[in-house]
Amino acid sequence: MSASVSVVANGRTADSDEIDLGKLFGHLLDGWKSIAIITGVCACLGAAYAIMATPQYQADALIQVEPKSSGIPGLSEVSEMFASESEAVTEIELIKSRMVLGQVVDALDMTTVAEPVRLPVFGSFIARLNAGSEPSQWLGYGFGGEQIALAQLDVPAELIDEELFLYAEGEGHYRLTYDEEPLLQGKVGEVSKGQGVTLEVTQLHAAPGTVFRVAKLGRNAVVEAIRKELSVSERGKSSGILALNYSGDNVEEIVAVLNHVADYYLLQNVKRMSAQASNSLEFLDSNMPKVKAELEAAEVAMNQFQSQMRTVDMSLETEAILKQVVEFEKRLNDLNIKETEVQQLYTRSHPVYQALIKQRESLTAQRDELTGQIEGLPEVQQTLLRLRRDVEVAQTIYVELLNRAQELAIVEASTVGTVRIIDHAEVKPEPIAPKKPLIVVLATLLGGMLSVAFVLVRAMINRGVETPDELEGIGLSVYATVPKSDFEAKLEAEQRRLPIEKRLSGGDALLAKANPADLSIEALRSLRTSLHFAMLEASNNILMISGPAPAVGKSFISANLATVMAQAGQKVLLIDGDMRRGYMQRIMGSKWDDGLSDYLAGKASREAAVRKTDIEGLDFIPRGQIPPNPAELLMLPGFKSLMDWASENYDLVIIDTPPILAVTDPAIVGRIAGTSILVVKHQVSPLKEIEYSVQRFATSGIQIKGVILNQQVKSRASAYDYGYYQYEYKSGQ
Repeated sequence: MSASVSVVANGRTADSDEIDLGKLFGHLLDGWKSIAIITGVCACLGAAYAIMATPQYQADALIQVEPKSSGIPGLSEVSEMFASESEAVTEIELIKSRMVLGQVVDALDMTTVAEPVRLPVFGSFIARLNAGSEPSQWLGYGFGGEQIALAQLDVPAELIDEELFLYAEGEGHYRLTYDEEPLLQGKVGEVSKGQGVTLEVTQLHAAPGTVFRVAKLGRNAVVEAIRKELSVSERGKSSGILALNYSGDNVEEIVAVLNHVADYYLLQNVKRMSAQASNSLEFLDSNMPKVKAELEAAEVAMNQFQSQMRTVDMSLETEAILKQVVEFEKRLNDLNIKETEVQQLYTRSHPVYQALIKQRESLTAQRDELTGQIEGLPEVQQTLLRLRRDVEVAQTIYVELLNRAQELAIVEASTVGTVRIIDHAEVKPEPIAPKKPLIVVLATLLGGMLSVAFVLVRAMINRGVETPDELEGIGLSVYATVPKSDFEAKLEAEQRRLPIEKRLSGGDALLAKANPADLSIEALRSLRTSLHFAMLEASNNILMISGPAPAVGKSFISANLATVMAQAGQKVLLIDGDMRRGYMQRIMGSKWDDGLSDYLAGKASREAAVRKTDIEGLDFIPRGQIPPNPAELLMLPGFKSLMDWASENYDLVIIDTPPILAVTDPAIVGRIAGTSILVVKHQVSPLKEIEYSVQRFATSGIQIKGVILNQQVKSRASAYDYGYYQYEYKSGQ
């Protein structure tokens, strides 16, 4: 059985998805320090926030809403047929209405706000720690213990919802400003006025200079703020039990607010339930004087008739008719009273209202029929019956109205409503926010996600060369891959700690001398062999080393390569050709004066410019004094004659030049050098930049023989692309 695995160069598999996943995981492993640091910082910030955040407390109360029934006697059974099953939704909206919450705002004067100005971020935390201590301030910020109370604050309409600042000035005095403009000055316990503002401060306990934030808020804005923090829900389906919850950072305030909400909701419910009795009583009170006047008038008319006729008795037939007429009038009057009550609940087209109308029409018809019987009586009996009827009907109606008024007064006074408060507001002992463990966990998770995203984005936007394969893909030969040296970093750190005079005069920072067994030096020894074959066909033994941009390690490669060549028995001349920013004298332990620029300018002799080093077989020419025209100096015949002399007297001449993309110096030197090499930095030098550098050299007629990949950092992300391995092989003891 044959395996169906496709293999390509340098260990890459044809499955690009697996390679991408491997690189992704490798980037995460390479960036574990960044991930750990960012995650740790986020966790610490989350913990700090959880500790310093202002605690939020919650108060709860319990209310029972009983099913409503009709308050109209005789109609309760009919109205219950049209009652809704659950009134919780309606009652919840009533509780959160402006009718209730507005009264709470007015009762607690919540539109007036006065509080000390705190430091940003952690000012409230410091104030809580110093609560109860003597007030102190810094730059106007209070640090705890400040107290202020306002009895009155009235402002013009344009200052509603605007921040005013009150400055404590000591001995009970203060001043009030708006937008840094003074409004008024006053003293505690006195009413102060100015610029349309009226202010009375009843308590001010603060260090002089402390600033307080004062504001008169709009009533509707405060109602909306309470509504956002107020939660009302029914416990159980159609249970009629409403749970009220209100949260905030002031324990006393949230208890007061929730208790007032419950009280005012209960009060409006009682008023609503007694409204029917109140309206009926008002109707009766307005009609009783009229009925009383009619009764008195009827009695006067009857007395006058009897005096005129000198006592007339009614027959038995007339007496019976009179009783029936009075009964009909009484029943009609009762229906009129009921009609006034029904009007408050139903429209005229409602079945209950229609039933009353039909009943009244029936009684009216019967009364009219009975009235027709009266016409058959003698005239005197008719007149007496009419007068007696008026008296008795008016008397019966008046007595009925009096009784009804007393009943309604009792109903109004004894109304308890359909709401009762079961539990008054109490605050839960533990704050509901912030949830410290949850915040720390979420902050840690967020930090982990951010750090992973940071590592992956950084890897994505990094366009630096990762592997030799990328360079070979654009037609460049990689002569050597020089790993990054930790020992070299220590040498540079030691150089930075030296006094500036010592560094400028030349400190010893040559890695090939300090640590010959370093992996970077071993890579340069491999480069020595590659260069030997590369320079066989060259026109001379001059090697130019350049780079696309600064800080790629050209000077490091040049100095240590020259040392390795000299240690191999060759006679080498190292030239610092960067007359603009060269610093190779620091590496070689030399001075920069009387160098290349001085020789080319005719200020120093060749013998003075070329100086011996403590490495046998290695001579060195420093950059010299920084000239104003380095490129022009390199184009002088003196530079060509110097190179001809060096080529004849040394086995190898190495010239370190500036970056080609910055200046034209390397193009001038490259025309004389037989071999040119480009140094690029691992994970820093972009591939496009390298291609453009090669094109710049080619435009000047210079061929880049190869590339040195410098400061290679071993990473797990690029380990899948490396086609080689590096090991440190030390001799035994």
